[in-house]
Amino acid sequence: MTKAKTDPRILRTRKLIMDAFMELSGKKEFKDITIKDITAEAMINRATFYYHFEDIYDLLEKVLSEVLLVNLDCGFYQNNKLDEESLVKIFLAITNFQKSLSNRCHRGYEDTIARIIREQLEVVFYKMLLNQNKAEKDDALKITAIILSWGIYGASVEWRRDAKGMTPEEFIKLAIPSIISGADLSSEK
Repeated sequence: MTKAKTDPRILRTRKLIMDAFMELSGKKEFKDITIKDITAEAMINRATFYYHFEDIYDLLEKVLSEVLLVNLDCGFYQNNKLDEESLVKIFLAITNFQKSLSNRCHRGYEDTIARIIREQLEVVFYKMLLNQNKAEKDDALKITAIILSWGIYGASVEWRRDAKGMTPEEFIKLAIPSIISGADLSSEK
């Protein structure tokens, strides 16, 4: 099964399906996109679609997760600590991701989008907190990562709703001193 997942033909077909979906989502509302539309755009048959994805909602989730991961550039955060530069980059990635989605008419799927963003952010923050706090309890870092993921996501929603003329960078930089001092668990020892 591992070989099948890394077979270049399978990866290429999966990307073809995802690209077809992205192309269609720029032209149609999500609720109006059918499996038939996707298979026609990707020039594949239905069986091939279902080999890669359970249904159109599974495809939506995978596409959003992949696009978000690319926006977040997760490799950058693997060995980094939670600092101003990292927080600004993460916030900019999230706001850019949400802006690109609003142009693609994904109304009605805010809950799915929000969950995907928070889950990906939680992973990123957890890895960064582990790098920063090697001796801390695992549970404390997981909870901190959850709080940070919800907070950053919430801040990006608030920025979109009422930015008061600020860029995303200006917006997040107002909160960074409080976030950093609260997230630096090692300074309390």
